[in-house]
Amino acid sequence: MLPPSLGGVTMRRPFAAAAAGLVLVTGAAAGAAACSSSAAAPPRQAPGLSAPTATTPAPADTNPPGDIPDTQVFVPWSPPGGRLTVKVPEGWARTTHGQVTVFTDKFNSVRVERIHAATAPTANSVRAKDIPAIQAASSHFSLVKVTDVQRKGGRAVLAEYRVDSAPNQVTGKRVRLDVQRYVFYKPGKGEAVLTLSGAVGADNVDPWRTVTDSFRWS
Repeated sequence: MLPPSLGGVTMRRPFAAAAAGLVLVTGAAAGAAACSSSAAAPPRQAPGLSAPTATTPAPADTNPPGDIPDTQVFVPWSPPGGRLTVKVPEGWARTTHGQVTVFTDKFNSVRVERIHAATAPTANSVRAKDIPAIQAASSHFSLVKVTDVQRKGGRAVLAEYRVDSAPNQVTGKRVRLDVQRYVFYKPGKGEAVLTLSGAVGADNVDPWRTVTDSFRWS
């Protein structure tokens, strides 16, 4: 029979040591996993604070080329001898040749013309008579439409079309223009023609409405 020191205590020590080693290895592995998990987690945000975000500055409020600014002032104007009144943009350059006066600024113009006529114009007469003459005198003419319209000063025939501007005196370049041509008529006074033009894409609906609604025979 083996001595008590070999039969009980001594034989259990290797198993106890192995179990202790397993516990140590398992604990170390768990600790490493915990460290790895802690390193991968994103830092917590302090309560009440938000993460910084990139901001894009708002674009500057500028008018595209050809747009008439909202601050533009319009003033009444009558040609020599009167007979009609229309509001035109204040400060624009003015040139007069006979019965034709033109106000210009950059890509925009307002042309006022008196024409002797014995009968009232119609959409058909403008399309048959006026449009061919305009096309012959224009570069890259393109007709949009001819219609009857009502303005505060009375009925008018409106021709809408596109043309190229005259070449720039410095660069020689041309600008594509949108054109609105209004023909007003009154017996005994003939025709008054308002021709408004501006660069294609310019938003001049309201300014042009101000001009054409202001027309009055006098």
